[in-house]
Amino acid sequence: MTGETNLQKLLASMTPQLLADVYVFATLAPGTPVPARLDPIMQFREREGLTLITTEDEAKAAGLAGTFRCRMITLDIHSSLEAVGFLAAITRRLAAAGMGVNPVSAFYHDHLFVPAERAEEALATLQRLAAESGG
Repeated sequence: MTGETNLQKLLASMTPQLLADVYVFATLAPGTPVPARLDPIMQFREREGLTLITTEDEAKAAGLAGTFRCRMITLDIHSSLEAVGFLAAITRRLAAAGMGVNPVSAFYHDHLFVPAERAEEALATLQRLAAESGG
């Protein structure tokens, strides 16, 4: 199953969905196991350690210091991993609103981690972008 590559179609057809949980980014030193009771939504191994994105509650329960309190917006369209410009257009629009974003591309969808206190604003911004693109 291949995803969409047409930028105009991606922008017009995306349906951003704001998830309820508050997430944080945490890190573990190289070789440190992930705590057994932790179920991160994402893990990424770097030279400096293992980055985890997990709910704020799970991080606290595991004794992890989390940073960047954020909410996750899932762009509900199956975007191709080879699509050109999709995240660039989205991050440019959020940057114009003075908002940082940490995007994660997975097999089926792109996910945006936006500041928790600005999540509703980010959602509205993305909905306007879709409408302006013909959605």
